[in-house]
Amino acid sequence: MRKLLAFLISKRHWILFLLCEIISFVLIYRNNAYQQNMMLSSANVITGHISSASNVVFSYLNLQTVNQELLERNILLEAELIRLQSLLDRAALDTIDFSGIHSGDSLMNGGEQQRENYTYEYLPAGVVNNSVTHVNNYITINKGADDGIRPDMGVVSPRGVAGIVVTVRERYSVVISLLNSKFKLSCKVKNTGYFGALTWKSDDLAIAYLEELPSHATFQVGDTVVTSGYSAIFPPGVMVGVVEAYGKQRDDNFYSLKVRLATDFRSLSALCVIVNRSQDKQREIEREAIKND
Repeated sequence: MRKLLAFLISKRHWILFLLCEIISFVLIYRNNAYQQNMMLSSANVITGHISSASNVVFSYLNLQTVNQELLERNILLEAELIRLQSLLDRAALDTIDFSGIHSGDSLMNGGEQQRENYTYEYLPAGVVNNSVTHVNNYITINKGADDGIRPDMGVVSPRGVAGIVVTVRERYSVVISLLNSKFKLSCKVKNTGYFGALTWKSDDLAIAYLEELPSHATFQVGDTVVTSGYSAIFPPGVMVGVVEAYGKQRDDNFYSLKVRLATDFRSLSALCVIVNRSQDKQREIEREAIKND
């Protein structure tokens, strides 16, 4: 306390000067309209600059949250696009007239026709671990059995297919990445009936190969490759990539397409798990058919 008093006494001239300056400014501000307006204008300008700077800082700090929300929104929009494409495909199928072939089939009589529709739901999930440097890569997501996740559910990024759920615990799940030598996916070239098996050969993170396509088929560089829908995991029409090149396999009866993948596996942060509520029923009847073969 004594040191503080000594310091104040030693600086008393400066303190007195500052007090006089403050009193002078107050008197000028109160008694002169021009100076009052000038000070208010200057204060508003300074306040505006400070507010702008603070907004820039806070906006930058919130970018991660905003990006996460945008990714989740993109996933939901992609899911809605897939659902609408599925409805369009089903509507196109419904316009085909089979009456000449199935005239005696009661299932083809309009009012009595009963079809079971595959229904899909989409659960957003965050990536907590992701490997891309191995021959067999996996992705860990922050959703598990408590969220309704089960093995053999498809997983997509905002751009396209990412993998399939293989292991599930209460709060986390492990996804076999498309960048895995054990991963095979039934795909087709969009707007054609030609399908094959897509595999990754570990030589390039952005390239996979669609093989077993018939040699009489015609393809073009830039053609879109999508899921075929010939499984209970992915609905038809989910984006996979685009054809970058193609050529004959060792067996001249088949083509091999070099596909540039739509998903960038080096920057995954948000994914979406596809839940097919009819998956169990489809697999049950397929197992029954195999058993009776």
